[in-house]
Amino acid sequence: MTGDRLGRVVYSKSGRDQGKMFVIVQEVNDRFVMLADGDLRKIDNPKLKNTSHIRFTKMKAEDVIEYLSRGEQPDNHVIRKNLKRLVESGESDGKEVW
Repeated sequence: MTGDRLGRVVYSKSGRDQGKMFVIVQEVNDRFVMLADGDLRKIDNPKLKNTSHIRFTKMKAEDVIEYLSRGEQPDNHVIRKNLKRLVESGESDGKEVW
């Protein structure tokens, strides 16, 4: 499953950040990923999270994927903009679980 989770939008299922929306910015291994939201969890200090503690969706942060595929680190405003766009478009209802 390497690489196909990058840019995927997820929700935290546990912890202080429960219910919060994040983008996967790095895969550590099959069990752990690094998450950022561009606000409380900046790209410079992403959150390490166990994949069993997050709920995968089929939503993707396309701009973030574009940056990551080029080997670049997206700015925090790019992540915030993508998440905001998904919320405003109504796609973030979380019904589609991967």
